[in-house]
Amino acid sequence: MSDFDLDELRAELDAFARPEKKGGRSAREERIIAGFEEIQRFVEKAGHPPRHGEGGDIFERLYAVRLDRLRMLQDCRALLAPFDHGGLLTGAPEASSTADSMDEDELFAELEGAAGSSDITSLRHVRTADEKRAAEDVANRQKCEDFDSFKPLFEKIQQEINGGIRLTRPFELKAEIRPGSWFIVGGQKAYVADAGEVFTNPQGRTDARLRVIFDNGTESSMLMRSLQRALNKDDAGRRVTDPVAGPLFAAEAAEGDQASGTIYVLRSKSDHPVIAANRALVHKIGVTNMSVAQRTAGARLQPTFMMADVEIVATYELFNISRVKLEKVIHRVFGPARLDIEIKDRFGTPVIPREWFLVPLFVIDEAVDRIKDGSITGYIYDPKTAALKWAAEA
Repeated sequence: MSDFDLDELRAELDAFARPEKKGGRSAREERIIAGFEEIQRFVEKAGHPPRHGEGGDIFERLYAVRLDRLRMLQDCRALLAPFDHGGLLTGAPEASSTADSMDEDELFAELEGAAGSSDITSLRHVRTADEKRAAEDVANRQKCEDFDSFKPLFEKIQQEINGGIRLTRPFELKAEIRPGSWFIVGGQKAYVADAGEVFTNPQGRTDARLRVIFDNGTESSMLMRSLQRALNKDDAGRRVTDPVAGPLFAAEAAEGDQASGTIYVLRSKSDHPVIAANRALVHKIGVTNMSVAQRTAGARLQPTFMMADVEIVATYELFNISRVKLEKVIHRVFGPARLDIEIKDRFGTPVIPREWFLVPLFVIDEAVDRIKDGSITGYIYDPKTAALKWAAEA
């Protein structure tokens, strides 16, 4: 030991010593360092850098955004370099990160609690890109220069709501958003005046740019998905139904209602191979002004019933409605699932029945419910997903 120089020993130890924090740092620098140290503690515990992903832990998502932003700021990298023992700052920000849209003020606000508080359970600055875009779209309104042309529509819609001609119902994700539809969002009536070309967004979902007019004389050019998210997030968000002239379907008629007939759903007992293989899905949907029993009498002799007996699966009474128009609506909705089958009548003549569809009963029930509340307009059956979809999405 006597021949070991103490100065050399000190120099060797200095090479391994952690740099001391020098005094005189600003509050901003202290917050940056404290925030980075929290990330390092996470890495030590988890064994990997923080990752993005909406399904991830709330803390990990916050740390991931924080780290990406620190990597992007040159002055932050320079400040933290002496503390970056794991090489965290050398990585590139992830493509899915929202850090590139966070300015320095937002970053330092997000780091505010890091220096002296562990309460970071609120992801105020860790929103998904879709959530941020939705908020921006709703907030980004401007004066509607031609509001005078829309004002009578708003007055009329309010009169129809007051008179019960239109109803307001809680918004559901399946509700259609199309030109001419009305909603209540943020306490204001909103009219979808126009829609641009439908496109597929990065998440693989259909979307469109809308022109939405609000009852306070403003308008917004917002995406359909943004309006959908705003309505879904708003506990008081409502859709305004299309005008409905009286109850279409009911267990019994109200006073003054005029009977119009019955919608019936039938299932065939035919032994045709296609029918036999899909019996639970093959349904005839029609409208009649007589009893369904009368309508189906002698089915085995009628080509429209595919020359076979039928089972009555469901019936819906209707009032104050045109049977012909209603039948056209139903057949339009289920047109993509029309059964293409040829049979021969009792004289051997080939016949193609037109009222049979490959569609599950629960979807027919949903279509009936949508006709009841006036929301069927614009919907069509999608055989690929076995569900009703807005025509632009199908």
